[in-house]
Amino acid sequence: MKTATFARHTLTHLFIIALGLVMIYPIAWMIVSSLKPNNMIFSDPGLIPKAVTFENYITGWQGYAGTTFERFFLNSLLMCAVAIIGNLISCTMAAYAFARLKFAGRAVWFALMMVTLMLPAHVTLVPRYIMFNTFGWVGSYLPILVPKFLATDAFFVFLLVQFIRGIPKEIEEAAIIDGCGKVGVFLRIIIPLATPALVTTALFTFLWTWDDFFNHLLYLTNPATFTVSRALRTFVGDAGAVTNWGGALAMSTLSIVPAFILFFSLQKYFVQGISTTGIKG
Repeated sequence: MKTATFARHTLTHLFIIALGLVMIYPIAWMIVSSLKPNNMIFSDPGLIPKAVTFENYITGWQGYAGTTFERFFLNSLLMCAVAIIGNLISCTMAAYAFARLKFAGRAVWFALMMVTLMLPAHVTLVPRYIMFNTFGWVGSYLPILVPKFLATDAFFVFLLVQFIRGIPKEIEEAAIIDGCGKVGVFLRIIIPLATPALVTTALFTFLWTWDDFFNHLLYLTNPATFTVSRALRTFVGDAGAVTNWGGALAMSTLSIVPAFILFFSLQKYFVQGISTTGIKG
């Protein structure tokens, strides 16, 4: 019996390891290829390069239209920071209202919010573009960042609602007896206790904003405002052919570094936020 169990566990772990290697191979190939000379990227597709060069990082860092990737990285970091602040403020307030406050039509509004999770983003693409163009926002960060302050990301609202509902009401009632109002309960009780869910919200907001390409391609028209994901598109010519594969792979490699650093530094809170949200209700 023990032998069969050991064999089953061994096969399971081997399968997981093999699946992990398959999934990580493209990233490993990208990193290794970014260190190869441009003419050897496809002629030498192995993971052990025959020649190593950092020229791709130098040429790729030069950017596009006189704007270096340093500016693109700063633009992305600034946009992600503002998006995180917006989502944390608006989604947390909306979640607290849905989870704890009683108001007319709460169930209806919550149901409507949940319905938006099933609505493809492309359905509202044209109306949103027309609206933002009417406001004169196209070409700036406003179409991307302003909705973050309006709790438009229903996924984060739902995640925080589930977490807040799992917080014992007795804690809030004790605070109210001590003279704490609704705002005080929200700021002094809910926010500290919801830290894992807030970190999860911040992490997902960063990743989705950093990796977002379509909205950045749609609304950012000035090279000085390009983000990293938008700037990577500049390596592709009008005919769809990449003119500098080495530079594209080098900058793509650098683009994943912030996400890796943030994820692994906040991994403990991320796992805690996801697991506790899943078991509370």
